[in-house]
Amino acid sequence: MGRLDNKVAIITGAGMGMGQAGALLFAREGAKIVVVDWDAAAGEETVKMIKDSGGEAIFVKADVSKAKDVENAVKKTIEKYGKLNIMYNNAAIIGRPAFTEDVTEEEWDKVMSVNLKGVWLGMKYAIPEMLKGGGGTIINTASQCGERATRNLSPYCTTKGGVLALTRITAMELAKKNIRVNALNPGIIATPMALKSPPEEVKAFEAIIPQGRLGKPEEVAYAALFLASDESSHVTGHALVVDGGIEIDNHQVIKPVPLKK
Repeated sequence: MGRLDNKVAIITGAGMGMGQAGALLFAREGAKIVVVDWDAAAGEETVKMIKDSGGEAIFVKADVSKAKDVENAVKKTIEKYGKLNIMYNNAAIIGRPAFTEDVTEEEWDKVMSVNLKGVWLGMKYAIPEMLKGGGGTIINTASQCGERATRNLSPYCTTKGGVLALTRITAMELAKKNIRVNALNPGIIATPMALKSPPEEVKAFEAIIPQGRLGKPEEVAYAALFLASDESSHVTGHALVVDGGIEIDNHQVIKPVPLKK
């Protein structure tokens, strides 16, 4: 028995990184997966990996910032599987690192439309189908950047703070309707997006993580699995942190004083 047997899950941004890891794990745990990504080659590769491992999945190409694309992804899910139990809104972009005053309006709007509007659209079209089916669970990928100030990423951090707020609001709206809404707060994870950074920057990332290493996409996937499963049946409106200790570290400079004997 898998932890997600007989469940149907949509996972956005599932062509690579955390989304792909989540799709593979959810499939191993018995869920039927709808892989959503704007990159058809990447999305189809995830579907192939799932099927090669004995799982079931389909691919739907979509830009999560476009309402018609997200609506179509949910429609295709219902047409294929007849229900929707899990909506994992994971797709996101970082944008160009820049001081707040140097961010262009076009850059700001693009990050907002994918990271925040995309999460809202995912919930907007998933919720009615979940209500028809008697309930479900929604997972929204936020970030430790939504809780902490990260210089040079103002659009990205703003969207992730927005995702946390939207998660809490929607969780309260749906709490008595058998739909749970939670968020994930990953730290710096070894995804293709993060590993594109120069080697010296990756080393700097590792240096600020109390555990001394980047997180693995699979570690985030297991956190998502908990939120998707019935094991978290009394958890809603929560942001589950997966960051190796970044959020609790205040980078203390106080030196310990040896005890005088």
